[in-house]
Amino acid sequence: MIPLRRTRNFPALVALILLFGGLYYVCDSGQEIRGSLKLWNDKLPSVSSSRSRVNFSTSTSIETTIPGGDLVYGFGLLDRLYLRKGTFYIVTSTPSAFPSREHIIARPLDRQANNDLSPTDKELQIIDPEEATKILGEQALVIEGSTLIAYDTEQFMSHFYHWWGEIIFGAWRVYSSLTGPSLLARDTAPSFASRVLIPHVFGREWQDKPGLNAGLMRATFPSTSIENADQWDDLDVLDKTFVFERAMIVCRVAAHTHELSKSWYKMISSTMVLNVPDTFWEPIRRTTIQNTIGHLPELDNRGVIISPPMVVSEMPFVTYIDRQGTGRRLIDADHQALLKVLKELEWSGICQVYVAQMEKMSLAQQIEIMARSTILIGVHGNGLTHQLFMPRSPRSTVVEIFAPKSYVHDYAILARNLGHKHYGVWNDTLQTFPDGEWYKTTGDNKDKRLSGCEVKHTSLRKDERWDDIPFFVSPMAIWRDVLALPITFATFKG
Repeated sequence: MIPLRRTRNFPALVALILLFGGLYYVCDSGQEIRGSLKLWNDKLPSVSSSRSRVNFSTSTSIETTIPGGDLVYGFGLLDRLYLRKGTFYIVTSTPSAFPSREHIIARPLDRQANNDLSPTDKELQIIDPEEATKILGEQALVIEGSTLIAYDTEQFMSHFYHWWGEIIFGAWRVYSSLTGPSLLARDTAPSFASRVLIPHVFGREWQDKPGLNAGLMRATFPSTSIENADQWDDLDVLDKTFVFERAMIVCRVAAHTHELSKSWYKMISSTMVLNVPDTFWEPIRRTTIQNTIGHLPELDNRGVIISPPMVVSEMPFVTYIDRQGTGRRLIDADHQALLKVLKELEWSGICQVYVAQMEKMSLAQQIEIMARSTILIGVHGNGLTHQLFMPRSPRSTVVEIFAPKSYVHDYAILARNLGHKHYGVWNDTLQTFPDGEWYKTTGDNKDKRLSGCEVKHTSLRKDERWDDIPFFVSPMAIWRDVLALPITFATFKG
């Protein structure tokens, strides 16, 4: 690949970082949510007086219901979901209350051009209560508590972003819409699903190579069991029907049937229509940090760490994720120029800077650096998923560097859900959007609430690589975006 022409302008880079960090801008902080944390297992439906089985002929409550009233595409939360010989059953006398099954589940195959992923009777059936005994037998064995069923292959699952930034993030957003303002950002580990069931993945295939998926699951949900295809197959041995007290079927293909996915192209698009507290993710973030590093840094409105005493700081913390050892990277000279400007900011007493090579850091080190960070900078890639553990503040910012003419919403959606300002950077252009507006392609999409998506790296030839990304933002582009901020270029030296 021939690198695009590179332009050096250190003052522009300095102003860029100041802009992104909002280091001279102070606004009121949000209020912490207070109340009691309702758990996934709270107020579960009673499926049997003995709680070990449900008898279809004598039980008064056998029908499947949707907590909250509306099923979220691809994140279907259901009470009394039945399972027999690998097939799910919704038992209901009002099938119109449920969306078509393509919005709930799909065939468990990799997403490839030749695979028909349309769900069949093998995956899910909706039956009338009068048919239950004939199809399911006289009784069902109860699987107590709540179960998260990740109904996909390992194709996308074994990736930090797809597991934590989509499956867990989306599931927690759905849960948070049920608990409402009573969700508390507390220090103890919140209850999640009693178990995570991965029926089409064997062994450790769901885990990412660096070990973030599994390690963080154990830190955040230490009591949640993770069961794979082996345990799923065990349910066939008895040739019996099982009933999940509460289960969420998470299915990537079903999630992408939502209208918003046509604009954002993201699995969690369907969950964006839900009303959740602004700090809905805080129970997860705080618990993960406390259980991983043993303490929780608290930041003030300036992005400065004020407690605990052992980690207090005098300046905001800026973390730059160095991807120069990977295929997707900056032109080296631009990388070096960015490092120089960041260091100049640190020497000037404006911020503290940490250059992170995540692949060389332990899990605890990665979480600790993010727990202290106010600004995160990096080329589009997996490392930006770490913003999940960056504290929300009036200055928290994610700067995502894209290849020119390329844009994907992965980390913009996360940032805006987490309360971080997001900036997209293309060579000499930067862009951010106010609430309610998103990036749009140059096509006919005129609805500012929706967005477009341009993905360069999905159409590369086999001999091409998505690397050597130029990084330069012109002073005029910055100036247009910072007119309201009390900074001037005269502040900086070239």
